[in-house]
Amino acid sequence: DIGDIVRGRDLFRGNTYESAQRKQLDKKLKKIFKNIYDKLLEENPTSGQALQAGYNGDGDNYYKLREDWWYANRETVWKAITCKADTGNAYFRPTCDSADGNSKSQAHDKCRCEKKSGGKGGEVNIVPTYFDYVPQYLR
Repeated sequence: DIGDIVRGRDLFRGNTYESAQRKQLDKKLKKIFKNIYDKLLEENPTSGQALQAGYNGDGDNYYKLREDWWYANRETVWKAITCKADTGNAYFRPTCDSADGNSKSQAHDKCRCEKKSGGKGGEVNIVPTYFDYVPQYLR
């Protein structure tokens, strides 16, 4: 799952080749989140100490920052992944609220749930699943 990879919590190791690729990806993600962290400190000199205190103990893995980044950007990532999905494509589980609000329906429009309030009418941009917060071994 992409959320687990971004947050540095992916349990799947795969074969030797995939494991090597995963290590390389993790190094790149650490570098990216280091840059984000440094940029946050640079742009917020007055609250820099609060930022350092909030992310203290993360070391060079930046787990807390990764978690915060994923929380803030998961919907945008889902939109990017599904932007070319056909209208008939459906997410594999019924996760969207139905019209009566008493049951769930499948996400049929670009694998997204219809947004009921705010935004333009008919805008479909709600992430249909929260599996990224369920431990991998339970999915």
